[in-house]
Amino acid sequence: MNESTLSHYTAAKPQKEQRANIAAPQSIAVRVYYEDTDFSGNVYHASYLRFLERGRTEFLRALGVEHRKLFANGESAWHFVVRAMTIEFLKPALMDDELAVETRVSSLGGASIEMRQEISRSKEVLLAADVRIALVAGGKARRIPAEILKKLQPCVGPSQTKLV
Repeated sequence: MNESTLSHYTAAKPQKEQRANIAAPQSIAVRVYYEDTDFSGNVYHASYLRFLERGRTEFLRALGVEHRKLFANGESAWHFVVRAMTIEFLKPALMDDELAVETRVSSLGGASIEMRQEISRSKEVLLAADVRIALVAGGKARRIPAEILKKLQPCVGPSQTKLV
């Protein structure tokens, strides 16, 4: 093995170690702004939906699934849509809070992905959501392409109790 091959091998090794724990939730930080709140300074309930969408989008982006590329296929473009969502609002988030939006895959279907998302402040869970997203093209549900499933399969975490 020559030196350049060895350096290439050692550079690739951390990626494998990093992917070994991919079933752990992926987390993004979200700051609560005035525009996210209602008249009382609490986060307005619909704002949480935007936070959850950002979490799912960044989760997929981290796997190499980017929405812009999905839409770029013109007539054959496909995209993910929310098929079902159950949300439990546990405690309110407040203006200026820094929140963590955690996303993990609960299970995979032929045309859908079930995810568990939690929004927390300082490790205290404020909201829990079970979300089913479906792949759609031409207005109809489609099977998730094999290359996307291959990226998602290592992400399936342990089963969790679903919300109501």
